[in-house]
Amino acid sequence: MALRPFDIPPLDTAAEAAARARQDRLTKPPGSLGALEEIACRMAAIQGRSRPVVRKKWTIIAAADHGVTAEGVSPYPPDVTAQMVANFLSGGAAINVLAEAAGAEIVIVDCGVRADTPGDATHLRRLGRLHGSANMALGPAMPRAEAERLIGAGADVSHELARKGADIIVTGDMGIGNTTAAAALTAVFTGRRPTEVTGRGTGLDDIGLRRKVQVIERALAVNRPDAADPVGALAGVGGLEIAFLAGVILGAAERRTAVALDGFISGAAALVAQAIARRVTDYCFACHLSAEPGHRVALETLRLKPLLDLQMRLGEGTGAALGVQVVEAAVRLHNEMATFEEAGVSARESEETARASPAPAGPASPVPTSGGYSSPNGRGVTPKPPSPATASRGHPSPKGRGQREARR
Repeated sequence: MALRPFDIPPLDTAAEAAARARQDRLTKPPGSLGALEEIACRMAAIQGRSRPVVRKKWTIIAAADHGVTAEGVSPYPPDVTAQMVANFLSGGAAINVLAEAAGAEIVIVDCGVRADTPGDATHLRRLGRLHGSANMALGPAMPRAEAERLIGAGADVSHELARKGADIIVTGDMGIGNTTAAAALTAVFTGRRPTEVTGRGTGLDDIGLRRKVQVIERALAVNRPDAADPVGALAGVGGLEIAFLAGVILGAAERRTAVALDGFISGAAALVAQAIARRVTDYCFACHLSAEPGHRVALETLRLKPLLDLQMRLGEGTGAALGVQVVEAAVRLHNEMATFEEAGVSARESEETARASPAPAGPASPVPTSGGYSSPNGRGVTPKPPSPATASRGHPSPKGRGQREARR
């Protein structure tokens, strides 16, 4: 099956400009909430309304095994993948705790776990047709058709959650050996050497790290992945769960739904998604900076600035579950703070004068997204230097949004 085209709409610059105008009227010095202002304005641009909302949140945990573990790239056995899926289902993992704190429901997806996974269809979706990827050091990790199918399946899940009212989707992962696949993909899409993007994963020693780098070098030599063919690169050196997450990101963007990216694995999936549809990362928030060195490189290429840097490297969506709470806080501030007029507080004299002056004639120029969550050129945003009053603005949050939904 051929990969279908993804129609990613441009950000709504009119809604973003209206959100920035509201930020100018809130009872605070301009820019004093820093990146929180940028976050709120980005959410306005994503949702196409000046008062965005963050009410319904879902965390998608995509799990799969990796044949490359046969090369000794992880200190943990592959059986841990299925065991951790069971832990997710029983509510005992870190992501269960943090998703509950964020008020996010969890969707667990078996994209290709080697061992049998427990649970019924209510709590676990089995979408994989393979019991793990093949050893990419010897040949392609998966057939191209399976990579295309999983991308499509991920997009379908995002569309389903959007129909259920999702305001933001958190990406999470589980798969022993998946930092090897993420490092290989990051090397492909950033042009960096494996030594620059490969980390210790779940705790490799120096000898293990050198072996991991060598395995990635072999995989790249054997498969010769090309960044100009993102699906082919994914099939060559990727992972089944990474393919699915790339589709999740693409599908969410199609439906104007924000994506809270987790760490290194999500970053690799976003690189694939960006190569398929460049505008997609306009809808993404990099929620944290992983301790894995390749994640910083990936975010630089994606032109995304992380919200948090807590030296986390667990995966599962844990960093994104924290970051989504920052996004929600930004949106609530945007919607629930009083304006100067509402509070009877005097604004700065320069602002009062500006409000009293008639606006210049002619069409308004779109206001760019600036201040840390920048949208690269060509992604639907017309660059324009921000005025001093809006130079360090952020992304909005709606009134009454942020109440946690009852978990199903």
